[in-house]
Amino acid sequence: MGLELYLDLLSQPCRSIYIFARSNNIPFEFKHVELFKDSVLGKKPAAGSGAEQPRAGPSNSEGAGKVSLLKKVPALKDGDFTLAECTAILLYLSRKYNTPDHWYPSDIQKRAQVDEYLSWHHANIRANAPKTMWIKVLIPLFTGQPLPTEKLQEVMEGLSTSLKQFEERFLQDKAFIIGSEISLADLVAVVELMQPVGVGCDIFEDRPRLREWRRRVEDAVGKELFFQAHEMILNIKELSNIQIDPQLKEQLAPVLMKMLK
Repeated sequence: MGLELYLDLLSQPCRSIYIFARSNNIPFEFKHVELFKDSVLGKKPAAGSGAEQPRAGPSNSEGAGKVSLLKKVPALKDGDFTLAECTAILLYLSRKYNTPDHWYPSDIQKRAQVDEYLSWHHANIRANAPKTMWIKVLIPLFTGQPLPTEKLQEVMEGLSTSLKQFEERFLQDKAFIIGSEISLADLVAVVELMQPVGVGCDIFEDRPRLREWRRRVEDAVGKELFFQAHEMILNIKELSNIQIDPQLKEQLAPVLMKMLK
């Protein structure tokens, strides 16, 4: 039994694992799990839109629930071994497949810098960047009502503070977070920051240092792979035209609203 990865590329953590595995030629079976039902997504990426889409036929939601006790993606199954949580999966893959040292350096201080960023990330970048998608696309989709512009402004102000800290504390004048080569820290950061871009909040536009860092990350993993992994999120606005089943709206609308409180 080979390695199986249960992923939905709408999810930032899933994208980081997908890009990491593909850029390091790690063999795996892609088990596509839809975070939203087909009736919500409406359609899959159009044929002929570029690189072959990493879809795997029907959704593997039920299988993912069996693999991950937390019942969420990403999830990994390697023979009889199962694992959840993005960071744990990335570290497992880097160790098992002996990926190049720059991803998670053997040097104790450089490794500590990666760990430091990954710890900081969750309460800062991740606490704000994904909310742009909920505010601009998903909550209006499920509630039928746009949120006040003040809510987006509040989130963007919090994200701006985090980005300033990211540039001044972690990036500084380096090519990447820990120096001259890409690491897991850069990958986890960049997929999160693509979430606002997908809904029209281009956080890179007025930040040249951040914009050049993103370009270097794209080059390091390969632009084709980078944009293949982000194709769904960059077309997320198409969801606004989808008709949602009323029962599904009733179930999910309160959950989405709570996420922003």
